[in-house]
Amino acid sequence: MSAITMKTQTGADAASVELPDAVFGIEPNMAVLHQVVTAQLAAARAGTHSTKTRAEVRGGGAKPWRQKGTGRARQGSIRAPHWRGGGVAHGPKPRSYAQRTPKKMVRLALISALSDRASEHKVMVIDAWKFDAPRTKDAISALIALGLRPDDLRAPRVLLVLDRTEQVVWKSFRNLGERVQIILPEELNAYDVLVNDWLVFSATTLETTVSRLTDGVRSGADGEMS
Repeated sequence: MSAITMKTQTGADAASVELPDAVFGIEPNMAVLHQVVTAQLAAARAGTHSTKTRAEVRGGGAKPWRQKGTGRARQGSIRAPHWRGGGVAHGPKPRSYAQRTPKKMVRLALISALSDRASEHKVMVIDAWKFDAPRTKDAISALIALGLRPDDLRAPRVLLVLDRTEQVVWKSFRNLGERVQIILPEELNAYDVLVNDWLVFSATTLETTVSRLTDGVRSGADGEMS
């Protein structure tokens, strides 16, 4: 296990906290990361694109000219794909781009992403968020105190892992735009970890995340042994 120093909301050092190697200390599997992130982005596609075939384009029921004697190539419809205004041959139709990804692979990708951020010292743990009322100004002050500077155009992207019960904290951070993303522990995924520069837990959400992923690793290992 590797230990990091927890921070307070004001940026001061607090107690140390252990980051389990099973979650934050493995060698990232780049092949699995690539496959899982690709599948996640593919599943996010709407897939609503659609073109009309020659059977769906209005008109074209009459033969343009007689079959023989005109000196021109024979034609059966002005809605054939090679005609202007005709149908599209082999065009896109509505479809789902979702890919089936095994749960063990999704978990391995997430652990690889977390380990990558931990190896770059981009994981921060806050002992507790303390907001009296929802105020964006207080959230900005907290991130500036932590060295993340959300008011700077070159500020890093921050992924905040918040508990479902932290409504005041959630409302304080949600207006900070694309530089700050909020996520629940159970929604944590490889893509969101990789697309953000910093990963910020509270002591509670860190415990929840480690418990969920460690239990999954153990059950997977038991299944392989059996």
